[in-house]
Amino acid sequence: MAIKLARSTRQAGQDWFLGCIRHPTDVLRTWAAGELARIPSGEHWRVAEGPLLFSLRAMKYLGSRRLGPVVADVATGQAWWLLPTGLRDELDDVPQLTVQPQGGLLACLPVLNTIGERGWLEPPDGSGRLTAPAALRIAFGAGERLA
Repeated sequence: MAIKLARSTRQAGQDWFLGCIRHPTDVLRTWAAGELARIPSGEHWRVAEGPLLFSLRAMKYLGSRRLGPVVADVATGQAWWLLPTGLRDELDDVPQLTVQPQGGLLACLPVLNTIGERGWLEPPDGSGRLTAPAALRIAFGAGERLA
């Protein structure tokens, strides 16, 4: 039962994610070829990039109820946080994070499986929940102190 629930939550996350993309058929085709799809940010979310280790610590600090989607690449040691579109300068003074400009491309994978060494640390769950920038700012500060 728990496995079915987890699968249905992941499917809901994939459905939500594809619903945020202008050309979902093209993205599905790219994923079917085993490649990452380059998806522009800005319309439904913004993206902040940071080191994987700091991101793991921040995720632990935030806890699952306050986390939005987070993508990670083990090969590069980087993680990408999906954040609300209304993001302004809340993360400008967090040296470990780089906020991509609107329209910046995120090389992304499907919610249902991994591609190469890239996967979802926290997959979308279908609710549209994104990590609050203020919480992420505090979590990165707390994670740095825990290092």
